[in-house]
Amino acid sequence: METQLDPMKDDLPLMANTSHMLVKHYVLDLDVDFKSQVIEGFIVLFLEAGSRYRKASGTGEEGCQSQFDETCKIRASEQGRVPVSNASVCSSKTEYNDFAVCGKGEKDTSDKNGNHSNEEQASGISSSKNCCDIENHGNEDFLLVLDCCDLSVLKVEEVDVAAVSGIEKFTRSAKLTDVSKELANLRNQIVHELVTLPSDRWKEQLYYYTCCSQAPGCGELLFTTGTWSLEIRKSGIQTPTDFPHAIRIRYKTKPEGRSVTWTTDQSGRPCVYTMGSPINNRALFPCQEPPIALSTWQASVRTAASFVVLMSGENSAEPVQLQEGIMSWYYYVTMPMPASTFTIAVGCWQEVKQSFTPAVQTNNEFSLPCSQADFRWHEESCGHVEYPCRFQSPAARLQRVIPYRVFAPWCLMKCCEEHLLQLIPQCLSAAYTTLGTHPFSRLDVLIVPSNFSSLGMASPHIIFLSQSVLPGGSHLCGTRLCHEIAHAWFGLAIGARDWTEEWISEGFATFLEDVFWARAQQLSHDEEKAQQELKALLRWRRLRDEVQNSEEELQVLRPNKESTGEVSESGASIVKHGLKAEKIFMQVHYLKGYFLLRSLARRIGGASYLASLRKFVYKFHGQLVLSQDFLSMLLEDVPEQRESGLTVESIFTDWLDTSGIPKPLLEEGETWKESRLVQQVSGEVTKWIRTNQRIRKSSKKKRRQDEVIFQKLLPDQLVLLLEYLLEEKTLCPRTLQCLEETYQLRDQDAEVRHRWCELVVKHKYVPGYGDVEKFLREDQAMGVYLYGELMVNEDAKQQELAYKCFAAAREQMDVSSAKVVAEMLF
Repeated sequence: METQLDPMKDDLPLMANTSHMLVKHYVLDLDVDFKSQVIEGFIVLFLEAGSRYRKASGTGEEGCQSQFDETCKIRASEQGRVPVSNASVCSSKTEYNDFAVCGKGEKDTSDKNGNHSNEEQASGISSSKNCCDIENHGNEDFLLVLDCCDLSVLKVEEVDVAAVSGIEKFTRSAKLTDVSKELANLRNQIVHELVTLPSDRWKEQLYYYTCCSQAPGCGELLFTTGTWSLEIRKSGIQTPTDFPHAIRIRYKTKPEGRSVTWTTDQSGRPCVYTMGSPINNRALFPCQEPPIALSTWQASVRTAASFVVLMSGENSAEPVQLQEGIMSWYYYVTMPMPASTFTIAVGCWQEVKQSFTPAVQTNNEFSLPCSQADFRWHEESCGHVEYPCRFQSPAARLQRVIPYRVFAPWCLMKCCEEHLLQLIPQCLSAAYTTLGTHPFSRLDVLIVPSNFSSLGMASPHIIFLSQSVLPGGSHLCGTRLCHEIAHAWFGLAIGARDWTEEWISEGFATFLEDVFWARAQQLSHDEEKAQQELKALLRWRRLRDEVQNSEEELQVLRPNKESTGEVSESGASIVKHGLKAEKIFMQVHYLKGYFLLRSLARRIGGASYLASLRKFVYKFHGQLVLSQDFLSMLLEDVPEQRESGLTVESIFTDWLDTSGIPKPLLEEGETWKESRLVQQVSGEVTKWIRTNQRIRKSSKKKRRQDEVIFQKLLPDQLVLLLEYLLEEKTLCPRTLQCLEETYQLRDQDAEVRHRWCELVVKHKYVPGYGDVEKFLREDQAMGVYLYGELMVNEDAKQQELAYKCFAAAREQMDVSSAKVVAEMLF
């Protein structure tokens, strides 16, 4: 399988054969051990055969029920010889009570005595002797291929779901077709009935998923592990239809696994979290990585009582004590999502609370702009697979601010309370005002360790933020929070069907970040326009620099062009450049995507454009899309634009399929320099250049300088000011000292401090080297390319500083960051 794909070194293979079988639900039962830095336990996969493999139904209710009765007799004789899994470590009673409480008082119709408990038995089978023996591998045996990397797989077995008490209710409507395969058919039909339950029975479904996950094993399956995959087969089974539909995999992670990072938080306490690895979650659990494999999940995680487990889950989990010093946390999701969006963070996090509820603007100016068309959309049924959808809930549609919590290391709690807590309801409300219904029911925000390689990362129900967004006021924190909140709609509720089309997620989030933040600040129309023009200029400069300093093939937003979205016959594919280390630091998908959306908004008109976004969200939430899905819908709403020559094909040609700066953008780059806020910065730059000239010409004798009055600048204006000053060939040490003191640059946000550090390095301003060292230590998400600037000057002190900082941070640094920095230094 892996040799057939033959991916290039920097391409990420997606090995799962999703065209043959799809995982519909995962049950994870895991122990987190900080001493060994290992996560160990089992995962149960509930599968469905691909649509073309499903057999036609022919057996009625009576035949199925009689077969269930017969199966019970057969199983009684089997129990003595089938190795029983030790899957009963977790308490399903506790878990069911957890989500029953979260069900808001709905009547529980499930059989609470249905929990199937087993005693652990030693089967005496090694992890490799039998399970990995492939000598008798028949060429016609069906292989289930899962994405898997850096995992020790110990055992794979079929799960006897028919052994669960009360499960017979799922056999009365099952229609069996081959009575010669009683047990296997019965088990698969039970799983089919379970995974296709109507969405209003989600609590009952979760309950039986739990019970089935703890049922005894009924035969080990053969497996082999490769660099990127886990292949599983059952002797004599030749089709996905006959392959077991419920399998349990016992495994453990490796300390060097690349899906999670084991580190310490800012208070020096151990923690582990999924940091958005290029290989996603395949080194955390065996899974199907292709985005087409939408699934739900539930997870029980046990760890020492001093730790808090946060996860992408609909419920706010409350820990349950299993034994002295050990707590269990249970989370679940009912909205099918790609396995790559599963997120976990275990650490000594502290919840940040406030003593008052902040007021959120509710006046007419900031209410949701609903047209008659908006109401018509809500009358239509959703286009996604069935799940308990918030877009169909009248209460959810009116929920301006969803419940939220903030967690952080102890030493950062005060900083979070000062800014972050107040910003969350403002940003959530602004997002609702813009796009409508929040796709997810709640939100946790976690300040992650300093080795996090990004400013933020959004997952279902949880956002990771870098500590870099906290200092220097609310601007960077607010804009980044708005960006990550936007991902709830674009990136999560609506995902890219082809991962190479990152712009669908990042371009939309970058565009909406500005809209949300303007509304959160309650800016006037003119203030909003001025701030967004300033931001556009900053982003244009960043895109220009990135295009000049990166490989052309990495600048294309749709690298697969007309082949975008295509997969092999099995469903396997590759993500082009998915493993390229430097790609993680590139912003071309953010920036070109943002400018495309901004260009479309300008042509169509802001109000009409946002109405189209709301329509797109309602039509495509819960689904995967390609670029043309959005562009086609948008152009259908504005036929006059098609008449003027704007087509999907022209957008592909000008924006998505070519490298470099798009032609339409080249003409627009100069216009933002006329903006009021930009003109103000230009005036301040002139003052600083004159001040620098006077200082250079002054004699060594102290001479009173004419006092220059500098204006107060917004954070983005400060960034632009420092960028303009970086273009000056020489700035005197006294000028730099005056610059730092005038704007208190050491106390500004990380974007401003980054530009200050660049000035320090360029002009070898030794009094500022401490600022550079602090930035490289505390702002690892932004400091990678500062290492290169320290080396390029070939200055001994600066190179010594680079080596010193890297030596101190390397062990805890993100793998991709460490690789890029090492290439700069050595």
